[in-house]
Amino acid sequence: MRFILAVSVLLAAAPAVRAETYDIDASHSQIGFRIRHLVSKVPGRFTKFAGTIDFTPGKPETWKVDATIDAASINTDHEKRDAHLRNADFFDVEKYPELKFKSTKVTDVKGEGAKLHGDLTMHGVTKPVVLDLEVGGTTKDPWGNAKAGFTARGKVNRKEFGMVWNKALDAGSVMLGEEVDVVIDVEAQAKAPGAPEKGKAPAKAKK
Repeated sequence: MRFILAVSVLLAAAPAVRAETYDIDASHSQIGFRIRHLVSKVPGRFTKFAGTIDFTPGKPETWKVDATIDAASINTDHEKRDAHLRNADFFDVEKYPELKFKSTKVTDVKGEGAKLHGDLTMHGVTKPVVLDLEVGGTTKDPWGNAKAGFTARGKVNRKEFGMVWNKALDAGSVMLGEEVDVVIDVEAQAKAPGAPEKGKAPAKAKK
């Protein structure tokens, strides 16, 4: 009994593992997708996004992701198609200017791989999604900044988010597929001690 009590006291007194917070470096990251068009797949990407990743190697219970994507930044290298994707048939960016992803848990950790669960908000609809996560590791760049790398892959059904536009073809099929392949590659940099959150001004020092 004394041993159990002593262990309980030690566990209660032990500090919780705190993950290091990284800012997503958009200049070295990509949020892309692919969707079937007729008989092939067309790629695209979002060029404006930001977010944070809480990460401590070997401690998946601390891993968290919170990211926001500018819907109007969609780019498929075709101006007319991009304009169509921004209108009410698809993303309706005037009404829904952002996509958001907030992780809920990490499971099935095996080596550098895991399943990343989270809530995706797109086109005004929030649905749970699961991504295949691969941890690329951590290092320091030539200027001493701590870096972490990740890749994530998954599939999203656009109709579940209210994007139902399509066009029937004479052959009896449709122009676009429903499933969208999600392709994400992220490099992130650890926040400097005391640095404000991105998009927020630093707090004023008390006099």
